[in-house]
Formats: sequence, C-alpha cells, structure tokens
Amino acid sequence: MSTSRLQADVIVLGAGAAGLMCAITAARRGRRVIVLDRSNKVGKKILMSGGGRCNFTNLHAAPDRFLSANPHFCKSALSRYTQWDFIAMVESHGIEYFEKETVNGLSGQLFCRESSKQVVAMLMAECEKAGVTVLTRCETSEARHAGHFELATDQGRFSAESLVVATGGLSIPSLGGSGFGYQLAEQFGLALLPRTAGLVPFTLTDETQALCKALSGVSCEAIVANQRASFREDLLFTHRGLSGPVILQVSSYWRPGESIQVDLLPGHDAEQALLAFKASNPRATLRTSLTTLLPKNLVMTLQAEWWPQMAEKPLADWPDRQLRAVAERLQGWEIKPAATEGYRTAEVTLGGVDTRQLSSKTMESNTPGLFFIGEVVDVTGHLGGFNFQWAWSSGHAAGVAL
Repeated sequence: MSTSRLQADVIVLGAGAAGLMCAITAARRGRRVIVLDRSNKVGKKILMSGGGRCNFTNLHAAPDRFLSANPHFCKSALSRYTQWDFIAMVESHGIEYFEKETVNGLSGQLFCRESSKQVVAMLMAECEKAGVTVLTRCETSEARHAGHFELATDQGRFSAESLVVATGGLSIPSLGGSGFGYQLAEQFGLALLPRTAGLVPFTLTDETQALCKALSGVSCEAIVANQRASFREDLLFTHRGLSGPVILQVSSYWRPGESIQVDLLPGHDAEQALLAFKASNPRATLRTSLTTLLPKNLVMTLQAEWWPQMAEKPLADWPDRQLRAVAERLQGWEIKPAATEGYRTAEVTLGGVDTRQLSSKTMESNTPGLFFIGEVVDVTGHLGGFNFQWAWSSGHAAGVAL
C-alpha cells in the first residue's frame, strides 16, 4: 500500500468474533468499514475453539453467567442480540449444529457438526455481502484522535470517524492475543482493571502434584468449589496439576494462595456409600467397592496415599470411623493450587477496560467515536460458549450505534 491515507467511516481493530460482528452490523447500515488484524488469518480463536468445532453460543446465555466488576453492564447488549439471533444467522447459512451432552444431561453448549471453519466462512460471507474491507497481517503502531481517528500501520495510514477496539485479551498469545487494546484504552484515559488468566488449568507443586502426574489423563465427574463459586463437571488430572471443564470454570473465581475443595462423589453421600459397601460385601476391599464409583487408576492412587495400611483388609475389618475419615476426604479433598498455567493456555482474560467508562448500550467510551468490545472489556463469561455470545452481543451493540 502507498503512504496515502485510506479513509472510512469506521475502523475496527481485530478480526475476531466481536470485531467481525461489529463490522457486519455497521456495514449493513451503510457505513464504510475497514477491519485491520495483525494475524495472518481472521478468526483464529473461532477456528481453534471447541476442538475445531466452535462452541459458538449457549442456549442458557444470561447475565448471571458472566463476571464483571459491574455485573449489570452486560445486560443491555445480551438482551438486544441474543443467542437466538446468532443461531438464526447460523441456520440461514445452512450450518448444522448440535447441543453437547454432559453427565448431567444437555448442557446448552452449541457446536458446529462439521467444522469451526464454517462460522468463519459465514462471517466473511456476511462481510463481503455488506461491503466490509478486511486486511490481515496489518500491524497498527499508533492511533491518534483529532476530530477523527488516525492510525499508522505497516500497510499505510488509515483515517475514520470512529474506531472500534476489538483486539481481544492476553490469552493464548500464539493466536494473536496482545495487550494493544489495553494500551489504547490507557492512551485515551480509560481505567483498566487488573487482568488475570481465566478459564485456565491449575498447576501444583506439593505432594498432590506427584499424585496428579501419576493420574495424568484420568478424568471423573466432580464438584469443585471455593468460597465464591461451585461447579459440577468433569475433572481431568494432568502431569502439571488439574484441568477439565470443572477446573477451568472455578479458576475464574480463584485467587492466588487459596484452596479449592474437591468432591469426587457428586450426587452421593460418601459416608453412607462406604458403610453400605461394608454391610453388603464385608469380605471385599475398599478399592474393589470404590471402583464401582470411580476410575480404577484413581482408586489405586488414592489407596496408596490415603489408606495404605488398610489396602488389603476386608471392609469387615475397617472401623466405621476410618471409613468415615476416607469418606470425608473423598467429598472434601482440599487442594491448594500453586498457580494457573497462565495466559499460554487460558481461554480468556479476566478484567480489562473498566465498564464504568463505557456505555452499556453502545460500548462507546468517554472519547466520542471510540468503542471497546469483546474480551478487551471487563466482561468474562463461563466456559461453554458464553464468551462468544458476549462477542456477538457487544459487537452488535457497537455496530448498531456506529
């Protein structure tokens, strides 16, 4: 591109879920829109999400599934562009999808039956139909405001009445995550709330880490809780610590130095179950009975840690108080994570641009014409398609206002 200035009505920084939705919505209203993205392809997070099938929304999307210093902020955008609106777009493009089933029944999580590439193709088709210009491999180095916005990039200079920051957060830097959106927010006088990795596995350093390493790849249903939240989903042991949906969920509510409580027998009264095992099959060992409820590898590892002296004893030889002690650990296993795996594997960034300086209806900031949408804003959803719904909803809110 030459050094001449390219003009538009709207420039969107970031060709992810929020940025593309915003661009489509604004362009449909007759706005000239240019989307700039530093990556080599659009929608990288969309492409990798859901194991390549894109968990594009959740049937149960509602404000109480989102974290923010201002929990009311997300209500307006979510109510004006709902999961049903995005599902209608998906259906209009003939994309087949399904609702994921979990151990507790249907989850509300919607996935493409074939590939997440279909969602990106849909968004790009809508961009083309609406006349949106999308430029990839375009690194923005500077943004200024003097009646209009001036951007300096490695593909030339751009000018527009409005600038939409949809640059995402710090999570998964290999997919293009960066702090540029936060830098712009600070440049234009917006406050930032502390940012941390969310929806992320835990690492351990104590003796529990060795136990988890020995169990790497084993999973089971569990309830994991702390003083702020409780979730019931699958738990996965890894060579570094703990992962799986239930851990990712609770990680967004965890603070360094805190413990979590793990219930390995959700839906059971462990004490009653163990005493019933003793009554009905007194000649069996505890491990034989427990493997009817838990994976064998897990039972064998816990046996070596929690009841090695009683390992070969029949249940008839167990005092009830010792069975109660094991039951208590099975349903109240306290684990103190050392840390999380950080932004490298985090699905989202908690915190970000303080919503008190944004309009909940339009996403516009105190600087007229400057908008912030998606992950860069202090709104973070639970696991299961909620963060994509926030991207669609916040992008649409800004697009309607531009």
